[in-house]
Amino acid sequence: MILLQLFLSFAQVGLFSVGGGYAAMPLIQSQVVEKYGWMTMLEFTDLITIAEMTPGPIAVNSATFVGARIAGLPGAAAATLGCILPSCFIVSLLAFVYYRYRKLSMLQSVLAALRPAVVALIASAGLSILQATAFGGQSAALQNVDWTGLCIFAGAFLLLRKLKWNPIGVMLLCGAVRLGIGLAMGAG
Repeated sequence: MILLQLFLSFAQVGLFSVGGGYAAMPLIQSQVVEKYGWMTMLEFTDLITIAEMTPGPIAVNSATFVGARIAGLPGAAAATLGCILPSCFIVSLLAFVYYRYRKLSMLQSVLAALRPAVVALIASAGLSILQATAFGGQSAALQNVDWTGLCIFAGAFLLLRKLKWNPIGVMLLCGAVRLGIGLAMGAG
């Protein structure tokens, strides 16, 4: 039964995540954290980190990780298949339709209308990650602020946007800083 739940949950993610991996994050969060309670929000942010650091699409990596955590190798296979099968079907259908009707202005209008929805989904995922980082998954109140996480976020943002550092180097640096702070806190 759990394999079917994993397959169907990630089939919904694969079916409704228009715009790529980051647009899928709110849908994955809805299924994994809110609907089934397979993970807490803090575990979900760890999932995003792991899925981002491993090669491949973030939604597929997330599906594989969640499936493996919940039901081992069969769970990983079920969740991954659920995530990619709708996309394979939809892309095949869209390719057929696009090549046949690509000159129609109505098709171009539909594609233009999808862009704002994709931006909103990506912004939602980013705000969820920021809340989990800055407030430790708790309510957005001043007493819940994780100042270390917020400073690391601000530093990473500065390094990426202003100084144009390599994202992999920034991720490694952030991990090393957080590990160093955690070791220093544990030793003190």
